[in-house]
Amino acid sequence: MSCEDPTGGADAVMARRPKYDRSKICVKCKQRTGNIVIRHAVYCRECFVPLITYRFRKALEPHVNERPDGPRRTALKPRGNLLIAYSGGLGSTVLLDLVKRCYVNPDESLVSMEGGRDHPRHERVWKRVTVCYVELCGAFPEMRDRTEDAKATVSACQDIEWLPLRIEDVFDASWWRRVGVQPDVSPLHVDLRDDKLSFTTDSDDDVKKSPIQALRQYLASLPTPTALDSTVKIFVRVLLQYAALMTGSSHLLFGTTLTSLAVSLISGVSQGNGFHVKEETQEEWSPESSFTSGTNDGEREKKARSKRSVRLLRPLREIGRKECAVWCWWMGLKVVGREDWKWPGTKPGIDKLTRDFIFGLEKDYPSTVSTIVKTCAKLVPKGEKAGYCVSCQRPIQYGMQDWKNRIAIRSRDGGSALRTSASEGNSLARYLCYVCHTNLTSKGARPLPPLFEDIKSCDTVVTPVWTSSRIDSLVAPVSLPPDAIPKVATPLTESAMREAVQEYLLDD
Repeated sequence: MSCEDPTGGADAVMARRPKYDRSKICVKCKQRTGNIVIRHAVYCRECFVPLITYRFRKALEPHVNERPDGPRRTALKPRGNLLIAYSGGLGSTVLLDLVKRCYVNPDESLVSMEGGRDHPRHERVWKRVTVCYVELCGAFPEMRDRTEDAKATVSACQDIEWLPLRIEDVFDASWWRRVGVQPDVSPLHVDLRDDKLSFTTDSDDDVKKSPIQALRQYLASLPTPTALDSTVKIFVRVLLQYAALMTGSSHLLFGTTLTSLAVSLISGVSQGNGFHVKEETQEEWSPESSFTSGTNDGEREKKARSKRSVRLLRPLREIGRKECAVWCWWMGLKVVGREDWKWPGTKPGIDKLTRDFIFGLEKDYPSTVSTIVKTCAKLVPKGEKAGYCVSCQRPIQYGMQDWKNRIAIRSRDGGSALRTSASEGNSLARYLCYVCHTNLTSKGARPLPPLFEDIKSCDTVVTPVWTSSRIDSLVAPVSLPPDAIPKVATPLTESAMREAVQEYLLDD
């Protein structure tokens, strides 16, 4: 669209901004006419395919060996198998195709066969490759089950195994028993009315809920749509991490593109997730690390990580959404697709608003998206680590709860605002990171419509299986009678705050 000055005549029309900088000739071979423009650089199809393959392998192969910071060897020797996180979206479809062409069934047009096909450097990198798909239809109303569509796509790839999961497996004790997590501990019932998130192992509800009922009750009790999006992402990631552990995989690959990574970084920082910026790009996870509760457990943590650890990688972090779409078109790939995560009757959350902003920014200013990722890669979190969150299993920033207590506006009842040491042991807040704590306690200004028609929001919810298991190993809950628990400071409502300063307000 051109910009025109109505008083300046025809000569005042601003020229259109060119899609490329110099010419239509490919910048790589400098001979053929280009077929695609990537951040103002023109590429032909013959040069585009090896370019994407090079960026993919450049982001992945330095981290395949057990010591990624050690001397680089010609042969890639991972410690375990490979698990691919497949969502049916654009990025995961391209990731699956690239892994198949480069490592499972090598494409001679993309992979060099120097030394002959039987040369040791051409041996299969991962002995076992598994694709894991997590179905989300149980978490959102009116969402269609796409498991069979995803299975049909993965079944077309030879020598790749299929592992389907469901989001309700988060609350399925039988699944966690197969993984190796102790699910026989008493489930934790958390009180969402208290910012300390006091919990107990006893409940008035004697009826045991199914995994899908427990999941929907948990999600329906969340305070905001932003908390819903963030919680579902955490559930999916933790399920995939334990699925990698179950399959003996040392590497877990996500199909996060450059565009999706920029969205995740900006959205995470907007929600107070700045301490986990590094983990959004690459992460080394082990189940034993979640049992360490302080900074003095460094040696034990290192030994545990060396035994059973999973390396979370995003090898498409240098490839944008546009390049992935062109790859699918030229390679004839079928994209299953993903439905939007919607809470009916509510406004979009932070994640949805950030995604719309970044997508529009990429369309008009494509270089800005890569600048966001490069800038965030330079950030260093402030403060020390104080253990691991029992919900998302990422580091907790030291002093986070003290900082939140200092900035909160509270009402003191009877002058007593402190818990006893016994009641403090039953507080879930001190085992959560900032984001997970905010997801459970940060309520919106307006009441929300129900997420599911047949399920109402509750003040007490059951935590996922792995959270109950970790809390059981970190602390022994103390049960106190109701009259023995002191009254605590509670957040002031908006009307209460207005009433407290009413005499100082000016009339409208």
